[in-house]
Amino acid sequence: MKKFLIVASITVMGCAGPRTVAPVAIYDFGSQRLSVGVNSADTPERLRLPASLLVAEVTAPAWLDNTAIQYRLAYDDLAQSHAYASHRWAASPATLLTQRIRNLLAVISDGGVVSTADGARTDHILRIELGEFTQVFDTPDQSRVVVRFRASLIDRATRSVIAQRSFSGEQPAPSPNAKGAVRSLTDSSDKLIAELIGWLAEEIKEKDGPG
Repeated sequence: MKKFLIVASITVMGCAGPRTVAPVAIYDFGSQRLSVGVNSADTPERLRLPASLLVAEVTAPAWLDNTAIQYRLAYDDLAQSHAYASHRWAASPATLLTQRIRNLLAVISDGGVVSTADGARTDHILRIELGEFTQVFDTPDQSRVVVRFRASLIDRATRSVIAQRSFSGEQPAPSPNAKGAVRSLTDSSDKLIAELIGWLAEEIKEKDGPG
């Protein structure tokens, strides 16, 4: 009887022991260079910004305002959003986009790029609203990413909207998992930022005219 009790006690202790928890993988956009050449000394003149610009923090809906890597199952219920359990962004997608956009615009702006925390006066304000930043599974083995945001260029002196445009991009993910989502979401974001830069340069030069 004693022997049985000892074995039973060991078994219970073993079940109650610490469980191995899988580590959480953390991702950001990386430090790769854009393929459009906006982060070099050879930036084409058409892409250079002649005015100073305040880049406000990118805003996002509540369901995107976190560090989760979101995905949807189009073959089941496209309206429902899911999140990977053991994979996360280093910061919210809105924060990562804000940093990426500021860093790249600072290189091509002749007037300078600042954040709201700087308190400096600028010619224009750029506001961006992130609408979608997810991986979509059309089948269990095939997925794509969807990135959408709306940009507003505002005259800081008059607070009037100079121009507004929606940007949207989709592309296949190289693998139907979190790593594939991260890679394609980063790539798709950079392509849209390149479009954003071209749009900003055109709108600012059209408003301000040759300096």
